[in-house]
Amino acid sequence: MSMSMTGPDVAATPVESSKSAMSWGPILGGAFAATGVTLILLLLGSGVGLTMVSPWTGQSASAEAIGVTAAIWLVVVQWLSAALGGYLTGRLRTRWAAVHTDEVFFRDTAHGLISWAVATIFVVGFLTSSLTSLAGAGAQAVGQAATNASLAGAVAAGSSQSPATDLSASYFTDALLRPDRNRAQATTDQGAATAEVSRILLQGAAQGGIPDEDKNYLATIVASHAGLSEADAKTRVDAILKRVEDAKVTAQRAADEAREAAATTAMLGALSLLIGAFIASAAAALGGRQRDEEEDVILNRM
Repeated sequence: MSMSMTGPDVAATPVESSKSAMSWGPILGGAFAATGVTLILLLLGSGVGLTMVSPWTGQSASAEAIGVTAAIWLVVVQWLSAALGGYLTGRLRTRWAAVHTDEVFFRDTAHGLISWAVATIFVVGFLTSSLTSLAGAGAQAVGQAATNASLAGAVAAGSSQSPATDLSASYFTDALLRPDRNRAQATTDQGAATAEVSRILLQGAAQGGIPDEDKNYLATIVASHAGLSEADAKTRVDAILKRVEDAKVTAQRAADEAREAAATTAMLGALSLLIGAFIASAAAALGGRQRDEEEDVILNRM
């Protein structure tokens, strides 16, 4: 005996569509368009950012300024590309027949969000490298001289044979052993003395300071090899060590400025991505609504 499924008291069985609500064609089209715009604008921003960096002292923008500028440009890039990609996603999809307007709105926003996510995945590698270059270029230019002159940074990096370490140690050692013009240079093995002074300076940089015992020994070496009195030698040692400390402080300050700029760039970048996702969803909903409205106008004219 079969039971009838029709009648006023029996609900009709809903018919499920065999077609997926996901339209990958418009999604990928919008994602590709957003990716292309993103890459173009990033290259443009990189070119503008490089004009802010100069190897000459005083002609390069600060690390903070470059970091903030890069973050602002990232926001502009993200919003423009998200708006274009989302709008194209909404306009290119086919019309959903027999679907409630609320469901159409949800599908359009979902399509815009997915298109934005695909485009973001496509450019994440290039985006990361570009932001790193923009945020770090200024910090590198500002702190390069101080880094080369800072023994602490070289020792902490564990590269005692690096060019930066050789340059710094040689410079300060030559300054310590510079002979007095008015007196003959009393030296028998300056090469050994230079090496010993270098080791003392490097050890002091690694330990964060030079003990008084080593300072007195340095003054003895300087007095012997530079032709100075004991008092003048101590004065020269103190002056050079102060310059070493000033160089270290300058390098630390530059590193701190670079850190703050990178943190600002990262936070603004995350915020811009979230807003970009919203813009892509809204733009897709707008594009889909305009597409349906224009089709309705055409049908009414027929």
